[in-house]
Amino acid sequence: MTTGNHSTVTEFILAGLTEKPELQLPLFFLFLGIYVVTVVGNLGMITLIGLSAHLHTPMYYFLSSLSFIDLCHSTVITPKMLVNFVTERNFISYRACMTQLYFFLVFVISECHMLAAMAYDRYVAICNPLLYNVTMSYRVCSWLVVGVYIMGLTGATAHTGCMLRVLFCKADIINHYFCDLFPLLELSCSSTYINEVVVLCFSAFNILAPSLTILASYIFILSSILRIRSTEGRSKAFSTCSSHISAVAVFFGSAAFMYLQPSSVSSLDQGKVSSVFYTILVPMLNPLIYRLRNKDVKVALNKILEKRRKGVFCLSKNL
Repeated sequence: MTTGNHSTVTEFILAGLTEKPELQLPLFFLFLGIYVVTVVGNLGMITLIGLSAHLHTPMYYFLSSLSFIDLCHSTVITPKMLVNFVTERNFISYRACMTQLYFFLVFVISECHMLAAMAYDRYVAICNPLLYNVTMSYRVCSWLVVGVYIMGLTGATAHTGCMLRVLFCKADIINHYFCDLFPLLELSCSSTYINEVVVLCFSAFNILAPSLTILASYIFILSSILRIRSTEGRSKAFSTCSSHISAVAVFFGSAAFMYLQPSSVSSLDQGKVSSVFYTILVPMLNPLIYRLRNKDVKVALNKILEKRRKGVFCLSKNL
């Protein structure tokens, strides 16, 4: 340890997901596979929406933004984690740690609010279908997406700014596989009162506001669906929401399991495992959920693949 501008610790050691050497290589290949699927799935979703004219609607505009957030969210965490599996000492510099913390918070907060924006979009589509094109105009959708990123940047700046004031001199080993708020605060040898107040205030807003928006939207959506007389109409209305409900359940469920546990040494170790769900698995699952549960995405993908097959066939025939 040497003296730095902001801290007596200039680099940290990440404890990683496990300390068992025999698990390092299998976990490396497992998470490498997950990351490849995440990148291909989310880039594929963004490309598919961009190329398919009938997917140029607010719902898929938000889905494209969600895929971008998931791609960035995973990229902030997974590459460093993969390197740590194949190195003896998992060092990360103070600056790199604060940078990772900042961008992790940007994208995890943005995802919370993006899911809320998508819930509002589904509410307008089902409860006010005649006014949908006016209410969810391109300008409104653009401002909603900008607002989502502003929330992410504001929250991340507040948390990271407060973290830069903290002095780390107890130890330099972070009991996690990436630089997260609570494991870092565990190493502080200065007062963390301001950090705790900021975490409480921003967490309350960034979790409660999207959760209440999603809950309120689906209460109105459910009420509207129950008023539909035909079974076919109910099924069609519900199918437009099923993918989003699944994505919300997976993301908020895994995040709640991580942050609503009792604070103890054992729960911190369990938290490393549970946080894998919302930092690594959720970004992989979201494009799969929308691919498997959304008919429009299936149709668009089949059309793109059919065009490609025809193009290859014509090319081979000409040759």
